[in-house]
Amino acid sequence: MNVEDVRRDFPILHQEVNNHPLVYLDSAATSQTPAQVIDAIDDYYRRYNSNVHRGVHTLGSLATDGYEGARETVKRFLGAKRTEEIVFTRGTTAALNLVASSYGRANLTDADEIVITPMEHHSNIIPWQQAAKATGAQLKYIPLQPDGTMSIDDIRSTVTEKTKIVAVTHVSNVLGTVNPVKEIAEIAHENGAVIVVDGAQAVPHMSVDVQEMNVDFYAISGHKMCGPTGIGALYGKKKWLKNMEPVEFGGEMIDFVDLYDSTWKELPWKFEGGTPIISGAIGMAAAIDYLQSIGLEEIEAHEQRLVTYAVSRMNEIEGVNVYGPEKRAGLVTFNCEGVHPHDLATVLDSEGVAVRAGHHCAQPLMKWLDVTATARASFYLYNTEEEVDVFVEALKKAKEYFGDVFI
Repeated sequence: MNVEDVRRDFPILHQEVNNHPLVYLDSAATSQTPAQVIDAIDDYYRRYNSNVHRGVHTLGSLATDGYEGARETVKRFLGAKRTEEIVFTRGTTAALNLVASSYGRANLTDADEIVITPMEHHSNIIPWQQAAKATGAQLKYIPLQPDGTMSIDDIRSTVTEKTKIVAVTHVSNVLGTVNPVKEIAEIAHENGAVIVVDGAQAVPHMSVDVQEMNVDFYAISGHKMCGPTGIGALYGKKKWLKNMEPVEFGGEMIDFVDLYDSTWKELPWKFEGGTPIISGAIGMAAAIDYLQSIGLEEIEAHEQRLVTYAVSRMNEIEGVNVYGPEKRAGLVTFNCEGVHPHDLATVLDSEGVAVRAGHHCAQPLMKWLDVTATARASFYLYNTEEEVDVFVEALKKAKEYFGDVFI
């Protein structure tokens, strides 16, 4: 993988911010978009913008082919068996809410347990809190090790015969922890539970095969993997999806509507009420094609080199505390003693370096870390070691700027 060739594909990277070349280290929040994806979306709007499924005219047929072709692309990307197992959503949040609201509320009782972890994004906590309140089920948490990982023993002792749903993130958006999803799935299934996985931070950076991991549901977002915002997908095993009720009702998802009752389309369309996000699906498929043309293994190896280098450089700076395990995905979350993360991010921005600051939609994890917020630098296929050096030098400048409070 030639990083300079990759960087040429991303128009937004070739600009200055605050009179400095942009160093974008916030891809865990939203990745940047290559020209190939922008062109695919542009082509849709310029050449065959139309609604899907209902129309018989040429543009409608082209739009339907593009939309359903995108579903086939996502199916292959995730290793699903059937296109019916791929439901387009607004993103990971919508996908997880769909599972919690439809499968969760229909299958949970007050005798059941939902098992999640303290490292979850709010999108994989709040839907289960609401499902528990609606059904009387008990919410349980797998404890974390001091480095932010989970032990198999703790997973086994938390997941019991009462557990009906295990919901975990594949990769933590704060710690960079890569969870053993396949092993967790085995434990869940041994106890008669299903496993729901938040894959938002995984699929942009590593190869994922939902069949090999044997997960029941897997949620992703396009905007974290070089695609557009407002589009994502839910993978669900057909045996679960076919018995689930829709949670949004209206056009597109119906088979027949009478005055007092209605029936639904087959999978996956019964979950896609209203005009779907056609351009988004086409853009996400183009992003998948782009990532696969480079190679997920190449991307993962590149990010590993960057994050290892970044952590080693950051450890040279007194007062910088890095959170998470030694073996991590391509992000590093940190604090500088005596400096609020927002102040730190502001100084870095003045040097053209974009990082994220705040609780990262993970307030329970912030409490576990005993902090109110952190800063986070996240790396992707278009970042370089030279940008890591710029980032580290900007951290040093921040230390000088804040003076004695930074100790």
